[in-house]
Amino acid sequence: MTDAPLTSPTPTLSVLIVEDDPDVRLGCEQALQLEGIATQSAGSVEQARKRLGANFAGVVVSDIRLPGADGMALLRELHALDPELPVVLITGHGDVSLAVQAMKDGAYDFIEKPFAPEHLVDVTRRALDKRRLTLEVRALRARLESQDQLEARLIGRSPAMVRVRQLIGDLANSAADVLIFGETGTGKELVARCLHEAGPRRHGNFVAINCGGLPDTLFESEIFGHEAGAYTGAGKRRIGKIEHASGGTLFLDEIESMPVAMQIKLLRVLQERCLERLGSNTSVPIDCRVVAATKEDLLTLSGQGRFRNDLYYRLSVATLPLPPLRERREDIPLLFEHFLLQAAARHQRPAPPADPARLQQLLAYDWPGNVRELRNVADRCVLGIEAGVAPFAAAAPAAPLALAESVESFERALIADALGRHGGSLSRTAEALGVAKTTLHDKIRKYRLGEQG
Repeated sequence: MTDAPLTSPTPTLSVLIVEDDPDVRLGCEQALQLEGIATQSAGSVEQARKRLGANFAGVVVSDIRLPGADGMALLRELHALDPELPVVLITGHGDVSLAVQAMKDGAYDFIEKPFAPEHLVDVTRRALDKRRLTLEVRALRARLESQDQLEARLIGRSPAMVRVRQLIGDLANSAADVLIFGETGTGKELVARCLHEAGPRRHGNFVAINCGGLPDTLFESEIFGHEAGAYTGAGKRRIGKIEHASGGTLFLDEIESMPVAMQIKLLRVLQERCLERLGSNTSVPIDCRVVAATKEDLLTLSGQGRFRNDLYYRLSVATLPLPPLRERREDIPLLFEHFLLQAAARHQRPAPPADPARLQQLLAYDWPGNVRELRNVADRCVLGIEAGVAPFAAAAPAAPLALAESVESFERALIADALGRHGGSLSRTAEALGVAKTTLHDKIRKYRLGEQG
């Protein structure tokens, strides 16, 4: 049986009628279709298997007596595959004992021949209602699990990070290519992996290429592959990165560094969804989603002749901007705690205790290296070698925050962290921070913390 994954929380449901008698099969189809119920049909269990999967969008109505494998065997197979799939069995005179056993084995209901069309419609409608609810609950659970996984990997309660997770959820099941924009260290590859793993291509390869890390002389061979003898030293055929990503996701990091000649070839691949290996005239079809990432303004580079304008528009069908850490300072305490625990486990050392003075220094720092730099700082803190290195250096940072801005950043982060720890409860958060609820409410409005949900 093929696995037909659920792609919509409210799919159009149908009834699969399994009946070897063509007249009975046609009568069942007509009775249901006249009531607006979609139907499919199969003359045997073998034919039915080809149409059924764990998330079959519908119910099964099957005769017990069938040539070869019978309806009871089909029921057992379907119960093992999907115990919640409703199966209605049609029984003949003298098969009532079999029907009773089928109900014990998990059948939804049985109909005894001869039966009125209205009875078939009534039983089928109830089975469809049950199936619809089951599939909706499964879809909701899948969305919640995906959301939980994103929150565990893309940490942060700031409105900016909530928006990033929403965009990933919106784009994950799309076939559109995506352009991720963010400064160095903001987590562009992590976001690309989340897009890949949250979508239907998650079982395919995730192939990452750093366009700035390949010399021009090897770029074409690495990306497009080559045939044996294509150039000196090419002793055998090599599959390129794009071809290896077929069925999955191709991640092109630092896309702004790709040589212009390669940009032209990449554009052709994106448009035609096929490529030619170096040294070959044969087109190879490819089916991969392209996610590109850049820290530069590609339109500006295009105006300077350093990036092709048409490639930019081809890649930026969907754009996903990542905020720098300095623009989501309220996430710093949560991120730092997470990285401390990771570092403690990695280095097999205890995590240092919370220190308000240290937290204030973290919040006041400008983080030019973003989340990657914060992770390194957490490593140094666990190893006890953080002294003298930013943000704990004795010298003041080159561009310190103004006192008022520093205080507000610290206060905003403390409130956001406390709200998160107390499940958003205003009363418990106010009690923990030692402030009046009215004061806390004003500050939540001031810092726009209510926009996170």
